[in-house]
Amino acid sequence: MDIEQLKQVIIDQRAQLEEKFKKEKIINREDIKIEKYLSHPNAIIILGIRRCGKSTLSEELFRGKKSGYINFDDDRLIKLETSDLNKVLQAFYELYGDDIENIVLDEIQEVYGWEKFVSRLRDTKKVIVTGSNSALLSGELATSLTGRHLDFILFPFSFREYLGYMGTKYLGALTTAERARVGVALHTYLNEGGFPEVLKFGKDFLKSIYNDIITKDVIKRHKVKNEEDLKAVAAFLMANISKEFSYSSLIKLTGVKHKITISKWVGYLEEAYLFLKLTRFSFKLKEAVFAPKKIYSIDTGLSVYMSPTLSERKGILMENAVAVELSRRTSKIGINAYGIFYWKDHQQREVDFALKNGSKITELIQVTYASDRRYINDREINNLIGASKELRCDNLLVITWDYEAEEKVKGKKIRFVPLWKWLLDV
Repeated sequence: MDIEQLKQVIIDQRAQLEEKFKKEKIINREDIKIEKYLSHPNAIIILGIRRCGKSTLSEELFRGKKSGYINFDDDRLIKLETSDLNKVLQAFYELYGDDIENIVLDEIQEVYGWEKFVSRLRDTKKVIVTGSNSALLSGELATSLTGRHLDFILFPFSFREYLGYMGTKYLGALTTAERARVGVALHTYLNEGGFPEVLKFGKDFLKSIYNDIITKDVIKRHKVKNEEDLKAVAAFLMANISKEFSYSSLIKLTGVKHKITISKWVGYLEEAYLFLKLTRFSFKLKEAVFAPKKIYSIDTGLSVYMSPTLSERKGILMENAVAVELSRRTSKIGINAYGIFYWKDHQQREVDFALKNGSKITELIQVTYASDRRYINDREINNLIGASKELRCDNLLVITWDYEAEEKVKGKKIRFVPLWKWLLDV
């Protein structure tokens, strides 16, 4: 590719970012403390679903410093090859000077063989790489960077970030009026989700996000030929969040005859950060492997848009929001030992979430759409107590809509915490 064409792309993209920082409200992404890791020979890898704010975060980290930025998800760069990557560096030098130290390579998975280029850059530059596919962390990247990189997963806005974008901050005890406003905001958040561009342009923008992910990050990337069946599987999973599924059940939706194909497709959807999949917890590995999985959407707004009737099923949306928040909290830098599971025994007693640290279950969580103790099903409490005894875990939590208390049931202490309070961690 011609160096002057590259420079024009870089200039245009920089102008777009500058316009964004001037006109739009930029929210500080909570608990993201990665500045101290920005030093060579390390590279920072920021991964996450498309449109969740990776580009903005990357630019913000180098704000006020001399830096080079390029987004490879640009139609003008479609034919860019591995051999052109050094021209990108040359273009940065010509535009900003050869003493430039900070480099952002956005959506670099679009260029084959990028890993060795990053490996070379990081020896003398502070490098941020972003991507919309978790597969970036495997294969050639692992070989080329030999552990000298730090990865971070960025999600759509958390509820706290959502409130910040809407101009509201809560830091502690709330008045009755404030609690009412938070409750209304939470309803909206569950129905519309936390994609920054959706908050700006409206929930119809969810269609564009969803289609881009399915087309670019799944079908195109993995060269899926049976597009309609894959789309049917994705739509089914979107409509059945917070539920168990099996690959056999998905085969019935399609003309696909082999479980391995369906399994790959679900894996592709996970790699694109469209879904979170939970395994049933069991001390017996074989039982865990062959048991049905539970599926969650990375953003409840996407599920409601694809299946509007979900807006009336608050308990399902609440459980999904908890799954995403748990994933967000356990994916933070330095927290790698935690695992998230669900629990179900042969009596069909079920607990929504079992958190595992090392070899121990450290917390059991049920989620219920209840604003009063009278409306919390005894079965859910009994299931929690049953799991507590079997898994030897006494840290028991029930996340409710707006009921808060602490009580002893059958000798077990159980905390009841409203979802808004748990999400805000106040």
